[in-house]
Amino acid sequence: MGRVGAAGASPLSVAPPTVWNMTSLPRPTTDLSAEEARRIALRAQGFLGTPDRRAGVRGILRHLGAVQLDTISVLARSHELIPYARLGAVGRKTVDQAYWTDTHAFEYWSHAACILPVEEWPHFAFRRRAYRSRPHWNHDLPDGTYDQVIKQLRTEGPLTATELGGAKKTSEWWDWSGTKVAVERALMYGEVVCTERRGWKRVYDLAERAVPETLLHDELDDTECLRRLVGLAGKSLGVGTRADIADYHRLKGEQVDAVIADSGLVPVTVEGWGKPAWADPAALETPPRGRHRTTLLSPFDSLIWERARTERIFGFTHRLEAYTPKPKRVYGYFAMPVLAGGRLVGRVDPAREGRTLVAKQVTLDGAKAVPAVAQALLEAASWVDCTNVRVERVDAPDLREPLAKELTRALA
Repeated sequence: MGRVGAAGASPLSVAPPTVWNMTSLPRPTTDLSAEEARRIALRAQGFLGTPDRRAGVRGILRHLGAVQLDTISVLARSHELIPYARLGAVGRKTVDQAYWTDTHAFEYWSHAACILPVEEWPHFAFRRRAYRSRPHWNHDLPDGTYDQVIKQLRTEGPLTATELGGAKKTSEWWDWSGTKVAVERALMYGEVVCTERRGWKRVYDLAERAVPETLLHDELDDTECLRRLVGLAGKSLGVGTRADIADYHRLKGEQVDAVIADSGLVPVTVEGWGKPAWADPAALETPPRGRHRTTLLSPFDSLIWERARTERIFGFTHRLEAYTPKPKRVYGYFAMPVLAGGRLVGRVDPAREGRTLVAKQVTLDGAKAVPAVAQALLEAASWVDCTNVRVERVDAPDLREPLAKELTRALA
């Protein structure tokens, strides 16, 4: 496939893994309190201080390094909720245009399926090589189908899987057609790129058309790719453990070990973490201060997408229950944590009925959380063009009336 790289390249060509122990680690350069680490993380994720509104959605994407996609849509899809949580009421059409126009971004496997800044294309060469060397797949690829898909995209693209000939053999979600298998394989290999989502369907085009020529290469070796992604993860997190940093782009721990010393991150200790940590040196230069956002968070927001980190930093146990049987759910189908004052102060499980935002279930961290949760609900309602808010259930019955009064007062 020419410029993108040879299919036989080794999926992992990094240095031998380092066995970490407390005596082999570099001496920490800084001791951070738990409070300092929390504020550093909030600023790194765009929730503390004034965001650069001139850079808009594209600035948020570059700042975070990855925005996760997901099929669930309650108030909006997760990739729309991410910039909303940081910038406020950005138009949903504006969000999609910012991601997908002017070859600004591409979709690929990072933390999960993510929108990524297009300039990071070369740094995912290690993953494309690994996919091209993968010996086993869950779906069989019929003979000739791959070449046919590439030929069709070359002459007719960009196209969805349906336009290529159909995405499924049956109605079962997992029963992909040969065409869908081929185009998804080509996406993993890097010969094809998802250039946008159309009605939530991926739109595929050849990488040679969709990726700027200066970026369309697999020339960086695995070590250079990993060094870049580890550094980016540390910058996006502000401060994190080895596991935090590995999780951001779903790297292996030994991949992080092999490059972290040369990633530009510096070792620190954080009160109460009990594990070695690394920080972005720029994040340590000035104390994080400024305005806190009050907002609903997507469960797939990078501030909270890793449960152990969320518990460590915020003392808040967060779990997506969309795939939990309804009788076993505690907080609701798509419970969205509420961020206020740099703390997670509650949860809202939302729905929409016409122009009414319905809070099917609200969980509050005491009476002090009532004003913030009301503010978050009202702002979200306005963003999705709802004119009313209805609360159905509150975990603490004695807080139902204060929340209703706060909402009524604000709507009056």
